[in-house]
Amino acid sequence: MLIVNFVATFNGIRAVQAFRRERRNDTLFAGLNGRYQDANAAAFRLHAVFIPGSALIGNIAMVSVLIVGGYRVASGSLELGVLTAFLLYVRQFYDPMEDVAVFYNSLQSATAALEKIASVLAEDPAVPEPAKPTPLSRPLRGSIDLDGVVFSYRPDRRVLPEFDLHVPAGQTVALVGATGAGKSTIAKLISRFYDPVAGRVRLDGVDLRRIAETDLREAVVMVTQDGFLFSGSVADNIAFGRPGSTAADVEAAARAVGAHGFIERLPDGYATDVRKRGGRLSAGQRQLVAFARAFLADPAVLILDEATSSLDVPTERAVQRALRTVLRDRTALIIAHRLSTVEIADRVLVLDDGRIIEDGPPESLIATTGGEFAQLHASWRDSLV
Repeated sequence: MLIVNFVATFNGIRAVQAFRRERRNDTLFAGLNGRYQDANAAAFRLHAVFIPGSALIGNIAMVSVLIVGGYRVASGSLELGVLTAFLLYVRQFYDPMEDVAVFYNSLQSATAALEKIASVLAEDPAVPEPAKPTPLSRPLRGSIDLDGVVFSYRPDRRVLPEFDLHVPAGQTVALVGATGAGKSTIAKLISRFYDPVAGRVRLDGVDLRRIAETDLREAVVMVTQDGFLFSGSVADNIAFGRPGSTAADVEAAARAVGAHGFIERLPDGYATDVRKRGGRLSAGQRQLVAFARAFLADPAVLILDEATSSLDVPTERAVQRALRTVLRDRTALIIAHRLSTVEIADRVLVLDDGRIIEDGPPESLIATTGGEFAQLHASWRDSLV
């Protein structure tokens, strides 16, 4: 808990400072640190008693043998050599005892660590690897089917009750709706971050439960809202989508999504270190790098989960133009609250409480008087005025 509190505080240091919570966090840390200090003090006290105690017992035994044996040697009832041998035997007996005492302390620490590791290893995976995976047909088409899918994060509330959906290969589908309608859940099910409680999710007609993990991750790629980057160069982060890519491949992917311009302006270009979690780049730049990574991976199915939410309007327009190239000849699911991103979709699904209430091309739904999407679009247009 001490380390968790420390890491959480420093990862969210700007929020801590913005809301003037330094004293509160300092008090929490001091309390956890005090308990940690007390636990360490108790452990050191036991260590200080156990090891010297075993050594003391051995020394007392040696002194006792010397006193009794010396008296008997002086009286002539015991040979000096016998006493010497006995002293050596006593030392050989108690020296390993002291070693065991030192080893026991290390054993206790190792046992506690092993219990934590064993508890993790004993956990059954929520999405297990199939024992006999079914190979996907090549080339991948990318058709997606959700057949009677039921899913819930907790037993008392179903997020998706009996959900059915067919997405033909090569179609771009936008999912819109209020927060909590089930949009991101559908994306996570298609990516197989979760398995449905009932029903099936199929890729090219094959149940995701029967597809090997490596094949699935090659076929389906998700770009999330945070656009996570690893420490290292820009080129390394883009090439993360397809290890072994050449510098030309990386640059071509960056050009395709409109990221080449800002990358060239960085101090070292593609070799610029983005630092931890991409801290050297803005949120919009991180998302552009994430787009380039996904484009280089060249998946059959691409999922964009609020992936343009951190872009400014000019950058978003540039990304939308790039997306037409990125999404060509592949199946795509776009989850967005900003309806400007939805305009490039072939089909829009409006979700409400895990159900599809409207389905059709964006132009057709906008023209529907009183429709949910038409109202959302009108509200969005008014917000731009």
